[in-house]
Amino acid sequence: MLQHIEEACSLGAHAAVIVPPTWIIHVRRPQTSLKSSKKKKRTSFKRKSSKKGAEEAKWKPFIVRPIPSQLMKPLLVFVNPKSGGNQGAKIIQSFMWYLNPRQVFDLSQGGPREGLEMYRRVHNLRILACGGDGTVGWILSMLDQLQLNPQPAVAVLPLGTGNDLARTLNWGGGYTDEPVSKILSHVEDGNIVQLDRWNLIVQPNPEATLSELPLDVFNNYFSLGFDAHVTLEFHESREANPEKFNSRFRNKMFYAGTAFSDFLMGSSKDLAKHIKVVCDGTDLTSKVQELKLQCLVFLNIPRYCAGTMPWGNPSEHHDFEPQRHDDGCIEVIGFTMTSLATLQVGGHGERLNQCREVTLTTYKSIPMQVDGEPCRLAPSIIRISLRNQANMVQKTKRRTSIPLLNDQQPVPERLRIRVSRISMHDYEALHYDKEKLKEACESLSIPLGLIVIPGDSDLETCRTHIERLQEVRVPQGIYGAKLKTLSSQKLSPKWCFLDFAQFGCSEHRGLDCDLHSSQEHLNYVTEISQDELFILDPELIITETVGTSPGMPDLVDRSGEFPASNGTHRVFLQLKELHKLGADLAVQDSSGCTLLHHAVDAGSKEIVKYIIDNTSTDILDVADKESGETVLHKAASLCQRTICHYLVEAGASLMKTDLQGDTPKHRAEKAKDPELAAYLENRQHYQMIQREDQETAV
Repeated sequence: MLQHIEEACSLGAHAAVIVPPTWIIHVRRPQTSLKSSKKKKRTSFKRKSSKKGAEEAKWKPFIVRPIPSQLMKPLLVFVNPKSGGNQGAKIIQSFMWYLNPRQVFDLSQGGPREGLEMYRRVHNLRILACGGDGTVGWILSMLDQLQLNPQPAVAVLPLGTGNDLARTLNWGGGYTDEPVSKILSHVEDGNIVQLDRWNLIVQPNPEATLSELPLDVFNNYFSLGFDAHVTLEFHESREANPEKFNSRFRNKMFYAGTAFSDFLMGSSKDLAKHIKVVCDGTDLTSKVQELKLQCLVFLNIPRYCAGTMPWGNPSEHHDFEPQRHDDGCIEVIGFTMTSLATLQVGGHGERLNQCREVTLTTYKSIPMQVDGEPCRLAPSIIRISLRNQANMVQKTKRRTSIPLLNDQQPVPERLRIRVSRISMHDYEALHYDKEKLKEACESLSIPLGLIVIPGDSDLETCRTHIERLQEVRVPQGIYGAKLKTLSSQKLSPKWCFLDFAQFGCSEHRGLDCDLHSSQEHLNYVTEISQDELFILDPELIITETVGTSPGMPDLVDRSGEFPASNGTHRVFLQLKELHKLGADLAVQDSSGCTLLHHAVDAGSKEIVKYIIDNTSTDILDVADKESGETVLHKAASLCQRTICHYLVEAGASLMKTDLQGDTPKHRAEKAKDPELAAYLENRQHYQMIQREDQETAV
């Protein structure tokens, strides 16, 4: 478009991380003079080619000339195309599309040195390592060699298999097609934290010859014994027959088989007899032998072995501090075969020590591994000490770049979130307009319930709580309660969250375009809402009369009355006008009935909702002087399911009794609406569980 040629490019939404093209300077190849070229003709071919090769090695086609800015966080992206089943090869083009191609590097083409040297003078530089934990370690070691000051902070896009460091820094256990745009936002918004890095200095045992570890520094862990033996067997078998290890499932089966055979053979059974462990001057050898440990792990980060937490809950033992990756201490953990087996189901190892230095002496050849790289080390003396601290980018608990969520407010420890669902019919009518759809969701959605969750919960956790809303505990005598699903219309397995913060073009359906169910563990609930969630249920059937709906569909009143009939709607409009003029919505008549009692009696959902939203919650449990019934008693007697739901979620008491001793649930039973009674009983149990959770948290 000719009219736009002279306009300056703003670089778009990710301008803060994009390297402007004006920073990249193309350097022409130096031209030799005629005199020097004549001299070259007299030289031998061998000398000429070697000199030219040296010049080619020094000459770089591009240099970076940065213009520092406090608002910029220029990003370097290093992609390992072989990681994660070749996922790296698929995303490298996406990063080149969003960013300046000169800031995206393929690690298979010479490693990270060239990119780091080119950008070493760039202020406030950040790095995104796309690969496994080994890729991250490679980049951190190169940063050590180049001694960049200040050292750039490193974020992680997990493409490997274990990804324990990525989990520790909140980047998740694997990449699941999350949009590149969102990844860039997280890298930009992430907090900079410190990561301890540890030296491994190997000296020969005087009685043996020296052998080497595969790495002399580790970021995650160093271990010896059973786990290292299994990893070593796998690596040796894969190197001998690589064609047999092209499937992740086969690899896991091989691991399981190797672990079982090693268990039967007991190859690591006598580990404690052949080592000596000294931590900060304290000899732990006798304890290792007493516990008959078959594996020792020196752990720097909380995660190990694809997400397990071997240090466990530090509150269980007062002798140790909570584990941190930036405290200059390393955790020493021992395992027997039994404790290793329980890791995957939440178990932990034997906590031995938290220390700053370790001296490990081995008296026989023992399998070891350093950040997943195995070897069999001859008898040696290994010293572990703190090397330095690396700057890392930790993914924040919430998206800070979207103004929709009022970012100035801190995330509370616990969230009370209303959940409502919308049908595909209503969604498709307004999916072309985000604002209209949001308004429609507020008026047309069907209330599902209330969930109480920790403030840093991800959407996967929310999904679990939402699906529990349809379960009711049915008393089973002295044997406790039994979970039973209500006979009402259940959520379909295909339901998904509606994300208005990232809502896009018309073909987008819910979060299929953005936060698909496979990506829910990567996104926090606060990225969507802190008070109300809308979910799209493609199989939800809207029924307005009870005769055509089995069970308890969508909390429709048994009367089948439409919520905004002409009469009640006029009253509703008049009520709003009077309230604007200063009318008191909490007024009571001579019998003690509130305006809310009369709204329930009239069956007007609009008026009930308006009063609830605009008055104190104290009005909910006001009792009629004649019968002692609250508004919830009255709504239950009239089988007004939606109104009951409004009142319950607003905080109305489910345990309050009238003058006859009936609770709202008893009123629903007397009205012969067993499903409404089951719903009220379900909410009663759910509120009790929530109260117990809150008391436990306190």
